[in-house]
Amino acid sequence: MKPNKIKQLWAQGKPATLGWISVANSFTAEMMASQGFDAVCIDMQHGETGLSTLMEMLQAVSATDATPVVRVGWNEPAAIMKALDFGASAIIVPLINNADEARKAVSACRYPPAGDRSSGPVRAMQIHGPDYISEANDDVILMAMIETKEGLVNLEEICATPGVDAIYIGPADLSFALGMAPRADNPDPLHMATCDRIKEAAHRHGKKVCMHCASAGFAAGAIKRGFDLVMITSDLGSMIAGVKLQITTFNEALKSGS
Repeated sequence: MKPNKIKQLWAQGKPATLGWISVANSFTAEMMASQGFDAVCIDMQHGETGLSTLMEMLQAVSATDATPVVRVGWNEPAAIMKALDFGASAIIVPLINNADEARKAVSACRYPPAGDRSSGPVRAMQIHGPDYISEANDDVILMAMIETKEGLVNLEEICATPGVDAIYIGPADLSFALGMAPRADNPDPLHMATCDRIKEAAHRHGKKVCMHCASAGFAAGAIKRGFDLVMITSDLGSMIAGVKLQITTFNEALKSGS
C-alpha cells in the first residue's frame, strides 16, 4: 500500500506539516500541494469543496507527494466513507463532543470487524494499491476535533477512544468554548493553556495532537511546544496576504517616488 507520509514521520518521532485548501479548484489545489507540505487538507466543512468536486480535488493532490487529508463537514458516516473511497488518507471530523461521537467516527473509518465501513474503494484501491482493504484500517488516520465546551469536559474519554489516531484542535471554535471571540493563532494565556492541556491528554493516551495555525511563526512555536502536526497556511489566506503585500508595496513605492 502507498505509504502515508504523516504516519511515516510520526513513526520516526518527527512532526508533520499541513497545508489547507479552501478553494474548490483543482489547479490551485495541485499548486498548493506542490509547495513542500507533508500533507494538505481539503476542507469540506468551511471550504468550497462538496462531494461533487471532492474527487477532482483529490486527483489534483495525488499528482504531488503530499498526503491527501479531508475535513468532512460533519460526523456523518456516508460522507466519511465517500471521502475515503475517493482516496483520502486521513479524515478530520469536526465538533466531537464525547466518546460516543468519537466511536461513531471511528466506525465509519474502519472496515469490519473494527468498524462498519462499507467495502467499495472505487478510487482508493487504484491509487493506494491492491492490498488497500487489508491495510486501510492501519493506514488511514482519523483525527477528532476537540473544540467545544462539551468536548473539553469529555477530553479524557475522547482521547481514550480506540481507533482515534489524533486530536485536532480548532482554535476559533475553541475560543468560543472559552468565552472569547474566535480568532486564529490565539495568544491568550487561557487559550494557550487549554491547547496544552489537550495536547497533554492526547499524549497521555498515546494519541498524536494537531494544531491548526494561521502563520508560519505560530506553527513553529506549536512544534516547539510539542505538537505533532501543524497547519501552517491556507490557499485563501496566502492569496489574500500576498495580494495585500503587493498592493501595500506598490503604494509605498509610489509615495517614496513622489
